[in-house]
Amino acid sequence: QVQLVESGGGSVQAGGSLRLSCAFSGYYYCMAWFRQALGKEREGVARLRSDGRTSYADSVKGRFTISKDNAKSTLYLQMNSLKPEDTAMYYCAASSGDYCPTFYPYNSWDYWGQGTQVTVSS
Repeated sequence: QVQLVESGGGSVQAGGSLRLSCAFSGYYYCMAWFRQALGKEREGVARLRSDGRTSYADSVKGRFTISKDNAKSTLYLQMNSLKPEDTAMYYCAASSGDYCPTFYPYNSWDYWGQGTQVTVSS
């Protein structure tokens, strides 16, 4: 049974840092973090291929880092220099295929976690 379980969200002041975790079972060629702010569309944040290649949304480049610890079956999102506009529900996603889909369309991603809330205050 596929499971993606996020944790690590919380409230932080602008300029602060948080590290999100996504515990997963199984093997996935590609995993990603998305976020969805209240009243807005879901947005792709960061993507990680099994060969280590990453890609990021322009809005988080230089501030966020996606990584994975295969021994712990955990995907991470290190978020630094947080801004109020980073406030959102953050979701972990995985693709079952042998390729790395683009962020959109969302149905390219087969598995989703339940989300963890990040709130950044000014």
